[in-house]
Amino acid sequence: QVQLVESGGGLVQAGGSLKLSCTASRSIFSIPMSWYRQAPGKQREWVGTIRGSGSTNYANYVQGRFTVSRDNAKNTVYLQMNSLKPEDTAVYSCNTAPGHTYNWAWGQGTQVTVSS
Repeated sequence: QVQLVESGGGLVQAGGSLKLSCTASRSIFSIPMSWYRQAPGKQREWVGTIRGSGSTNYANYVQGRFTVSRDNAKNTVYLQMNSLKPEDTAVYSCNTAPGHTYNWAWGQGTQVTVSS
């Protein structure tokens, strides 16, 4: 069973930045990886995807503020979050992209709290 470990969350003021990491216990080479988030009382939602080629796409509510990157040698994907807003407060997790053949067990996620 693949394990996903997220880190880098914390408390930040609105307008601030954070960089999250997610490391998998196996190679992620060529696997499209995504970040997701779940706010209290809401369903998990997709944030952004990075394909094996390095191309990315994002949800419109983070477009221009968040950047997904990857380091295949470290089996790690990153989420750089800038211009954070209180509505970005959520537990952030990574997994394979929506609809991918692999659907790994969710990690514990990392809490991001943005204060106004």
